[in-house]
Amino acid sequence: MSNLLSPIINAFKIAELRRKIIITVILVIIFRITAHIPVSGVDLAGLQQLFSSNQFLGLLDIFSGGTLANFSVISLGLNPYINASIIFQLLTMISPKLEALSKEGEAGRQMINQYTRYLTVPLALLQAIGMFVLLKNQGIISVISPLQITSIIIGMTAGTIFLMWLGELITEYGIGNGISLLIFAGIVSRVPIVLTQTASVVDQTQILNIVIFLVLTVLTVAGVVFVNEGRRQITVQYARRFVGGRQLGAGAQTYLPLRVNQAGVIPIIFAVSLVLVPSFAGSYLAGLNQPQLASFGRVMAENFNPGNLVYNLVYFTLVVGFTFFYTAIIFNPTKVADEIKKYGGFIPGIRPGTQTAAFLNYIMVRVTLAGALFLGAIAILPSIASEVTGVQTLVIGGTGLLIVVSVILDTAKQFESKLIERSYKAFARR
Repeated sequence: MSNLLSPIINAFKIAELRRKIIITVILVIIFRITAHIPVSGVDLAGLQQLFSSNQFLGLLDIFSGGTLANFSVISLGLNPYINASIIFQLLTMISPKLEALSKEGEAGRQMINQYTRYLTVPLALLQAIGMFVLLKNQGIISVISPLQITSIIIGMTAGTIFLMWLGELITEYGIGNGISLLIFAGIVSRVPIVLTQTASVVDQTQILNIVIFLVLTVLTVAGVVFVNEGRRQITVQYARRFVGGRQLGAGAQTYLPLRVNQAGVIPIIFAVSLVLVPSFAGSYLAGLNQPQLASFGRVMAENFNPGNLVYNLVYFTLVVGFTFFYTAIIFNPTKVADEIKKYGGFIPGIRPGTQTAAFLNYIMVRVTLAGALFLGAIAILPSIASEVTGVQTLVIGGTGLLIVVSVILDTAKQFESKLIERSYKAFARR
């Protein structure tokens, strides 16, 4: 136990790390306090019932940090900022101007971040209007005046900007990625509620099922860690350089790491957004007065109900497809091969240029296949586990699980790097 706690104890002995940890904790506490300040004029009981019956809204609630189900002043959460970041990440891959800007170092990244902030505002306004209309149609928001409608929409938009500011403060002055930590805090904050609900309905016949479910959860987390840390190391050799008979640089050997899960959690976000549309549309059509459309809507809603075989098959297929799509966007074998050739490098046994690009593409497709199948399995595993064991209250989506594990790993690495950097500085002073 002392070995596990020693890094934390040592960190608090260092003034800089102690300050970063305290700032991070304070900002997360501010986030959680703000999450419990509700917007007026909302039927909270009806709102929570709506979110419990609609997984698309449940997904949005995950990224809002649990604030959307309470309809707090920060109910939109970081969804608009995440969408804006994904849009600019994709645009950077297809726009030469943005790609050139991203290569200009810190100044270029700061400019792209500023563009992302600008795009967040209209996206937040659109999402606030859409959420208001949805809740108004469901009868959850009572009839109110135009001034109240405007104040709610502007307040929800301002709440997203406030959360974005908190996240950037954590990134700059705290430990880890601030946006990810806020989402992580929102997901983890619901764990006590989930455990309480489970304890209230558990009986002796379900104890074995709960144990099986918890064992599957531990194995799944271990699998997520294993795959997230998985790399395919490609050896890259750099030849010695001679100019005028003199050697300017010695030959070196490095490795090009190809991640098994190159796309991260993005494919699941894309897939779940699409796979839940038929269910959402089916529920709407089922309430219409026309018998044919209502019948079609009921069939669609039944087939795409979470836990149904059709839903899981389509969900799995979409995750696998989006994993290949997103990996192809963020990893360009031709560009990587050109960069290796530009600096005098080569892969042993492979000619530089076209053959190197083909080799990298060959390896990447096979590595991505393993990652895509794993992501697909992670996406549908909670639904399958709940159906098999009958435990519904402990279910956490694949998206939430990946976010939690990824944030913990990323924050732990940054924490460790700060400790190592501090030890190097202390050693250099001696």
